[in-house]
Amino acid sequence: MFRARSNSLYRTSMLMYVIQAFSFGCHCIHLSNTRRAPGTFPSISSMNAYLNHSWSVTLLPRMDQLWFKYAFMEEMLGNVPGARRVFERWMQWHPNEKAWMTYINMEVRYKEFDRARNIYERFVESHNTPAAWLKFAKFCEKSRSSGRTEQTRSVFERAMESLGEEALTPAFLIEFASFEEREREFDRARVIYKYALDNLPKNDAEEVHRAYMSFEKKHGDREGIEDAVLAKRRFQYEEELKQNPRNYDVWFDYVRLEEEDGEHSRIREVYERAISNVPLSSEKRHWRRYIYLWIMYAVFEELDADDVDRAREVYKACVGIVPHKNFTFAKIWLLFASFEIRQKNLKAARLLLGRAIGMCPKDRLFRGYIELELQLGEIDRVRKIYEKYIECFPANCAAWTKFAELEVSLGEDDRARAIYELAVSQPQLDMPELLWKNYVDFEIACGAYDRTRSLYERLLEKTQHVKVWLSFARFEDEEAGDHERARATFERAYKAFSQDAATKEERLMVLEAWRDAEVNAGDADMAAEVNKKMPRKVKKRRAVTGDDGSVQGFEEIVDYIFPDDASTKPNLKLLEMAHRWKQQQGGMSADAAE
Repeated sequence: MFRARSNSLYRTSMLMYVIQAFSFGCHCIHLSNTRRAPGTFPSISSMNAYLNHSWSVTLLPRMDQLWFKYAFMEEMLGNVPGARRVFERWMQWHPNEKAWMTYINMEVRYKEFDRARNIYERFVESHNTPAAWLKFAKFCEKSRSSGRTEQTRSVFERAMESLGEEALTPAFLIEFASFEEREREFDRARVIYKYALDNLPKNDAEEVHRAYMSFEKKHGDREGIEDAVLAKRRFQYEEELKQNPRNYDVWFDYVRLEEEDGEHSRIREVYERAISNVPLSSEKRHWRRYIYLWIMYAVFEELDADDVDRAREVYKACVGIVPHKNFTFAKIWLLFASFEIRQKNLKAARLLLGRAIGMCPKDRLFRGYIELELQLGEIDRVRKIYEKYIECFPANCAAWTKFAELEVSLGEDDRARAIYELAVSQPQLDMPELLWKNYVDFEIACGAYDRTRSLYERLLEKTQHVKVWLSFARFEDEEAGDHERARATFERAYKAFSQDAATKEERLMVLEAWRDAEVNAGDADMAAEVNKKMPRKVKKRRAVTGDDGSVQGFEEIVDYIFPDDASTKPNLKLLEMAHRWKQQQGGMSADAAE
């Protein structure tokens, strides 16, 4: 009777199911997949629950809660194969991670580890994420089957191949390394840590750094600990560069760190990253530190890596990146030329320096080019470069002087004199005193005293500086050996400075030098005469005025009163009369008192 009633209820439930499915627009329902013999239910309520869940998951396959209840009901009824069928139907819809883990946990509860492993395989295929692979690896490691170590390592390796470098996370790689550490495979763990530090984004590597340091402290030797410290320092530099990628001082430290380590690929990578941070400003002061990165890179490629072609490419790229219209760096051109000479490519070096002078003529470039040709003994080329040099910089006294000194060293006095004459005739010079001094010294060295005197006279027409007068007099006394001419020069200088009250200090300097010259010549009478011309030093007070013209105070100054200064004699006479009057007044007061 109960079975008949159950069949009736079953038909009624199926009819209701069809009606409801039709109302939701479902046109085809495979009842064969969900049918179950009514006699297998322990009660009417369980049978109704089964029917409700069956048609619910068919109509709403994306409702995870329905599947959970359906599978749970089957398992509670003791129908593990039925629960497994429910999970299989559910997995066809590729549900979320929780659904897969529920299926796997059910198989583990019933000690079906092979089935669980197979489900894991499908799980990671459906959810190719680091978290999914980690769960699979932990499952394999915890299993008691033979070869679990190889299986777990295989899962990690397959995960890395499947995920690719970009999808790897610090947690995954740390767990991989920790697994190898637990298996006492320290070399493998160290390789994994280094791989993580090399390939993970720098902002995600802090956790890996900590784990690596802890690993090396426990299992590493001195070299391993140094590697860990090296990795930590790399991370610190990366953090600083993240804040300011154009902090070139940090780049210098980073490069030195990698050069100490000695791995060329890393060194090149750091150099390439450093030089990619071109200064944003077009001012030379912002480029000075940056340009040394290029120089260090080229030197590294030439000397350490022994890659001449690559070093040449670095130099070329550096020359190309500098905005030569605004400024240039002579150091780069000269280093590039020296590099080509070391490669025995003299023609390329000359072309390079010629190009530099043509694009951006600079004093140091000319000097470097001249030095190169002098070492090669190419005097004609040196002369041509000097001609171009003074053509570009006609006011550069050092260039004129060096050109003349070159001719002097070659014994070409006439050429040197012609160069000096051209130089002193220039309308503007940066250091004319240096040029005239060298010209005078040249004529003195040649023994041409008349030419020297003529030069001094020409120079005095341009300037009345006290040093010129003293040098002229010293030349006559010491070089020419004509003390009378020297004395006449001193007298001329003294008279010249006596005409201007603002040149009292220069006048005193002339007298002191004149007196010393007379003493050295042994003429005591003339030395005494010069002493009589020496001034008397007096202190005076001078008002100090502010910006608004008001008197702010007084300052004490030193003034010189020369005995033979005609403009001061009336004042001196007045002072002398005032002094005598004061004395007379004092005498009269004494008589009245008596």
